[in-house]
Amino acid sequence: MTFQRIMIALMVLLAAGLAGSFYMNWKTLTQLRTVKAFVEQAVFPDAVVACEKVQSSTPFKWTGGKQTAAIGINSVKLNNKDTIIASYTLVADSVYCDYDPIKKKADIGSSFLERE
Repeated sequence: MTFQRIMIALMVLLAAGLAGSFYMNWKTLTQLRTVKAFVEQAVFPDAVVACEKVQSSTPFKWTGGKQTAAIGINSVKLNNKDTIIASYTLVADSVYCDYDPIKKKADIGSSFLERE
């Protein structure tokens, strides 16, 4: 009888622990989505201006573009010194522009496959 009580108590603790971990994961992901939305909102105007100023064989026209989309902060790369580099991506008429919010620099590529 004691063994059964111990096993039931362990199962209840295990269920409570799993429920708690799922709840904390949900809360963390919700906060992360909120922070990402605020960062993207703050970076968007700078990204549009920087992308339109870049000289390229395929010009980036956000204001006059027929099909425009903000992909957002989608790629995080590591450089040689293990520093995280975020990239904010915009697309206007099949021309991709990656904007680095730290360096305030934009790079243009005509398709996703041409980019790094």
